Amino acid sequence: MSEHDGVSRRRYLQGIGAAAAGTAMLAGCSSVTGSGSSGLDELDVAYMPIYPDMQYFVMEEEGYFDELSVPVNGEQFPDGPSIVQASAKGDFDVMMFGVVPAMIIMDKGIPSKITAANIEDAMQILATDEFAGLWEEHGKDAFAEFEAQTGRKFTFGTFPPGSVPDILLRYWIDQTLGLDPESDVDIRGLGGATAVQQALLAGEVDGTSIMEPVPTIIEAEGAPFQSVAWAGDFMPGQPAAVTLMHDRLREDNRDLATEFVRQHQRATTLATDDPDTAASHAASFIDSLDQSTARAAMDSPASAFVTDPHAIEGQAVTFSEYASRLGKTDAQLSKSEMFDFGVYDSL
Repeated sequence: MSEHDGVSRRRYLQGIGAAAAGTAMLAGCSSVTGSGSSGLDELDVAYMPIYPDMQYFVMEEEGYFDELSVPVNGEQFPDGPSIVQASAKGDFDVMMFGVVPAMIIMDKGIPSKITAANIEDAMQILATDEFAGLWEEHGKDAFAEFEAQTGRKFTFGTFPPGSVPDILLRYWIDQTLGLDPESDVDIRGLGGATAVQQALLAGEVDGTSIMEPVPTIIEAEGAPFQSVAWAGDFMPGQPAAVTLMHDRLREDNRDLATEFVRQHQRATTLATDDPDTAASHAASFIDSLDQSTARAAMDSPASAFVTDPHAIEGQAVTFSEYASRLGKTDAQLSKSEMFDFGVYDSL
């Protein structure tokens, strides 16, 4: 288990020092307040070990969280649906994960809204080198040609049903290629990024829809896969991971919510301006990611980090329509139901 599955070692050591300082302070004070001026004692944040959550890595490792008025406790999850399950009781103040799981949480009635984007155009469609040759020659008919040659359907392995990679893949097959994702291909939900990466390296699937750093890791390993499509080409402004805030933070503790988004923007700026440092932070959170591969992934077109939620608002509506059509949400969420732009705009 990574040290970042809970509180990082750096923050743990800081806590020891803070505790010592607090003991000295209490010895000379007659009373103290039990929580910060925000009214919350701490912020509980759920996140994933993927590049679309880069801002969390940077905020943690650069000490940006220390500038907030309350401590931040991070809990790592392998995929968005896992956060949805863990959020059933509304325990998290901030959730940094896929836009579709965020919609599912809002649709379930947990009072929350998106206050920041994390990244846009984050998905790559990978396929075997052999299939890439068919793709170049036949285009969308390559899937039928593959089945004719092999006697089976092309198999995609990606995140669980209802995740951003899953729905983005289905959108591409349906809306871009005009094929049926249920009958023309086989789509398997494998779990999180690690499970998909392992399946690709083992040759258990023919392709995937995935975010960084998996495509760069696969390339570094010399596995016979390549990108045949990128979300930025067929769905510019594609939303991926977002920052979803519970209303007890977003509405009841607006100043703290604003400061969180301010540090988020600061982290985005660092990731854009200093990719070497950001890559180093990512490598400390993502298992089996070495420094050179982490840095190479920063140069991918799928590593387009943003904070401004307006950047993804248009395609978020598209995702909402598709999520509703697939039965992932009971209702089709409107832009105003999904977003609180005011926190970011107040910066």
